[in-house]
Amino acid sequence: MLASQTLLPLPYMLGSLIATALLSAFLGRRFPTGYKFPQNIRLIFLAVIGVMIGAQVSPELGALLPAMAVSFAALTLFVALAHAGNYAIFHHIGGYDKPTAFYSGTPGGLMESIAMGEEAGADIAILTMQQFLRIILVISLLPIGLSVWLGAPVGSAGGMTLARADVDLSQLPVVVAVGALGLAVGRWLRLPAGQLTGPLFVAGAVSLSGLVPLDMPQWLINDAQIVIGAGLGMRFGGLKGRALLRGLGLGLASVGFMMTLAVPLVLLVQRITGAAFDTLLVSFAPGGVTEMALIALSLQANPALVTAHHIYRIILTVIGMSVIARLQKRGNQL
Repeated sequence: MLASQTLLPLPYMLGSLIATALLSAFLGRRFPTGYKFPQNIRLIFLAVIGVMIGAQVSPELGALLPAMAVSFAALTLFVALAHAGNYAIFHHIGGYDKPTAFYSGTPGGLMESIAMGEEAGADIAILTMQQFLRIILVISLLPIGLSVWLGAPVGSAGGMTLARADVDLSQLPVVVAVGALGLAVGRWLRLPAGQLTGPLFVAGAVSLSGLVPLDMPQWLINDAQIVIGAGLGMRFGGLKGRALLRGLGLGLASVGFMMTLAVPLVLLVQRITGAAFDTLLVSFAPGGVTEMALIALSLQANPALVTAHHIYRIILTVIGMSVIARLQKRGNQL
C-alpha cells in the first residue's frame, strides 16, 4: 500500500515484491520449515490476469498481423543473440561452468530451462537464482526505464488503468466462469503458460462474440498484482551472501545487455511498422509472460499483442534449447 502512494510504476506488484523479498531474505529462517508461496492462490490470479488480457481482444487485432510478422522476425534474431551473449556473460565473466551458463542465459522458458539444466548437470541453485533474477530485474527496471525515456511517469504511476472502478460484484460470476473454463482448456491443450493463456483465449473468444461484457474492478487487478509480486519476492528465501551479490551483478549485466540489444531492433520494427515504441519494447523485454502482461495493461499497450510476442519468445527459446541439447548429446556419442 505504501508503494501506491509513490510514483513507482506497478506499485502493487513491485511493492509486494520488495516487501516479501526483504522478509524472505532476512527473516526467512523464521518461516515454517518447507514453507512455499501457495501456488493455488497464484493460479487463481493468473487466471484473472488472463481474462483481463483476453477482454482486450478485438477484431482490430487482426489488422496488426502484418506488423507482427515483422516483429516476430526481429524477435527471432533477438532470442538467438540474447542467448549467445548471456552465455558469454555467465561463462566468461561469471565463471559458471558451461551447462550452468548455457541454461542460466536462456531469455525465456524458466521451468524448461531449470528442468533441462538439471538433466545436463547444471548447478540448479545458481540456475534457478539467475532465471528468477532475470524476471525480477526486467519487471522492476523496465517501467522505471520507460518513465526516464519518456520523461514522465508511465503506466499506473501516470494514472493509466484498463479496469473500471464502478464495476459491481454482479460481473464476478462471469469472470470466474471464464477463468475456470480457461484453466481447463490451458491444461487440456498443454498451452505454454497455460494458467494464463487458457483464460486469455477463452476470454478473447467471449470478447469477440460480444455475448457478455468482461469488466473487472480496479481492486481485483490490484489484488492480482499483489499476489504475483509476493510470489516472486518469496523466491529470495535462502539466497544470501556473496552468491546472491554475484548473481545480482551478473543478472544486471545480462538484463542490461538484452535491453541494449532490444532497443535498436525495436526502433527498426517501429520504423517499418509504425507500432508504438513502448508496446514493442514491452513485447521484446525478456520478463515472465504474466508480469509483462501486467506491465502492458498498466501502459495501456495492447496486452494480447504483447502476450503473443512473449509466448513466441518462450517457444523459440525452448526449441533452441532442445535442438542444441540434442546436438550436444549426439556429438558426445560420436
